[in-house]
Amino acid sequence: MPRWKELPGSLDDRARQLVVQMRLLKDRSGLSTTSLAAKTAYSRSSWARYLNGTALPPRRAVAELARLGGADATRLLVLHELAEATWARTDPDGGDGGSSADRDRAPASTAEPRRTSRRFPWAGAVGATAVTVLLVGLVVAAPWEEGHGGASRTSRTSVRPTGTGVYSYQPGRTYDCAVRRERGLLRAGHSDSRVAVLQSGSTSWDVVEAQCLLRHHGFSPGPVDGIFGELTERAVQRFQEKRGLVVDGKVGPHTWGALRR
Repeated sequence: MPRWKELPGSLDDRARQLVVQMRLLKDRSGLSTTSLAAKTAYSRSSWARYLNGTALPPRRAVAELARLGGADATRLLVLHELAEATWARTDPDGGDGGSSADRDRAPASTAEPRRTSRRFPWAGAVGATAVTVLLVGLVVAAPWEEGHGGASRTSRTSVRPTGTGVYSYQPGRTYDCAVRRERGLLRAGHSDSRVAVLQSGSTSWDVVEAQCLLRHHGFSPGPVDGIFGELTERAVQRFQEKRGLVVDGKVGPHTWGALRR
């Protein structure tokens, strides 16, 4: 997994979420920016700008990245629409961050004039803040994952303990692990899930919970930050091997059952 540059401090939270999710999808695809340029209508330098948070990617670029990462583009495009409204544009020409060559390469159908959203016509009536909370919750609470059967899908979110709120990744932030036993099951207070499928690239309160439980059992997942990275995956594998489970590095119902005991 590449060492990503720190995102610009000027990015709005919604724009930051978009870039974080795009980075996760790129890592999941295993493609370099050169490979992305070869497989899409956008250059290597444009992908670098999009993934470093210095230019707003076009909707088509977002959709193509989702396809290459094996994810449902709908949720990523929802997050793109939210980010677009507040993006701190650094391109002096006010463009999409791509070079003139990119715009020449991109099909004419990719040009999308700015317009009022037709997907969320009720946004003005209920207020931007309420819409943001609702839609970001839909996007970040259910990360893109593959089930045990190998088909790409979006996991169902579990009921969150009162007071945790919508999960939002914040670089450098970690969470406390107050693991206790309730009604015979171990809980850390971040998620009640026993079925959510977690794997490399997942980001959610379920991941925070799993990281806490792994640490409780003596398998360090690295920082308890809600990001299912390499350290967490290796901790899951060691835990699964110790408990006689299938060692696949994913947290599914069987692994949850062992973690909760």
